[in-house]
Amino acid sequence: MIFVYVISQKATNRMAMEDWQHSGSTISVVFTKICKAIASLSQTFIKPPNFDVIPDEIRWNPKYYPYFQNCVGAIDGTHIAAHAPADVANNFRGRKSTVTSNMLAICSFDMLFTYIVTGWEGAVHDSRVLTTQLKDPTSSFPHPPPARGINGPTELFNYRHASLRNCIERCFDGVMPPSDSDSDDDVPSSSGTARDQGANSRNDNNFANDMRDRIMFEMYLNYN
Repeated sequence: MIFVYVISQKATNRMAMEDWQHSGSTISVVFTKICKAIASLSQTFIKPPNFDVIPDEIRWNPKYYPYFQNCVGAIDGTHIAAHAPADVANNFRGRKSTVTSNMLAICSFDMLFTYIVTGWEGAVHDSRVLTTQLKDPTSSFPHPPPARGINGPTELFNYRHASLRNCIERCFDGVMPPSDSDSDDDVPSSSGTARDQGANSRNDNNFANDMRDRIMFEMYLNYN
């Protein structure tokens, strides 16, 4: 009950001492013991998905199937408030200057965790956490089976285009501070009437689509 009380109320050791009338060392011993017991059950409850089965959330939703039939889950990183020793606290400070621990998590589409990595410093970028887990043979990362191949020119083009375009996101992460506003008030407007702008936009889109289609089919012919 002490463990449930602490995690549900975000209680400090001193608060638990007062409410449960036990010494601080007793509170710490009980909390640590339960934490280790729960951690020992992690592989029992947190398991990789079945890569051979299309998730129901995709299989029976026409918005997603068959376009995302090979997707098995979602992956993301999050920051959790943490306490760190003063001599290493700066390693745990992220962009918001707060002390955090970076956590990587994968979940299935029915919102069950299938993989979790904790303990990284808050200053570490999400991509480094993921790359390290992918390269570590002892990480138990749930690698999917080899790809079944490229299904058509559109899939090949999108795959290569996304991998190439990723460089601009890395550049922005390196040089741009996070924006404090999503407002478009400071964006200058282009000259010309709305009708002219609409016509120019359609022409540009048609030209870009034609170019994309030519590249896409030529790439797929060379791929085969």
